[in-house]
Amino acid sequence: MSEKTNAMRWLDAQRIPYEPFYFSPTIHSADGVAAALGLPASLVYKTLVVKRERGHPLLVMVAGDRELDLRKLGRAVGDKSLSMATQREAERLTGLLVGGISALALLNRGFDVYIDKAAEELEWVLVSAGRRGINVRLRVYDLIRLTKATFVDVANKPPK
Repeated sequence: MSEKTNAMRWLDAQRIPYEPFYFSPTIHSADGVAAALGLPASLVYKTLVVKRERGHPLLVMVAGDRELDLRKLGRAVGDKSLSMATQREAERLTGLLVGGISALALLNRGFDVYIDKAAEELEWVLVSAGRRGINVRLRVYDLIRLTKATFVDVANKPPK
């Protein structure tokens, strides 16, 4: 499979190196993608849509093996009234299907973008390419630069 998304075409135009990974579009979770590709979930980042009481929602990228802590996020962004978007709301707000929501596909759409601080320790991560069944691996530095994401300490390892 060699299908390209608009996000991948944009990466090409910017001459940003990336590697595409293709998998079943029935997989909608970062840990499912990691399992399908044989990679640690700590390297596959999901993009979560978080609603504010007022203003544009936030996009928050978190490793597949971590959970977003809304209290930590609220403190980090100075907004106490945050809530997770439901699947239907996330799709309506982004115009993308859950499992394909990507900050790379939503550039210049008014979203503030954040990424969990754990990514600072990594050279590269996988993120959605803007469509279910396609992720791209790119350097964290390039992802931050392109999306204008801010590092925030907002995720926890889930209890076992």
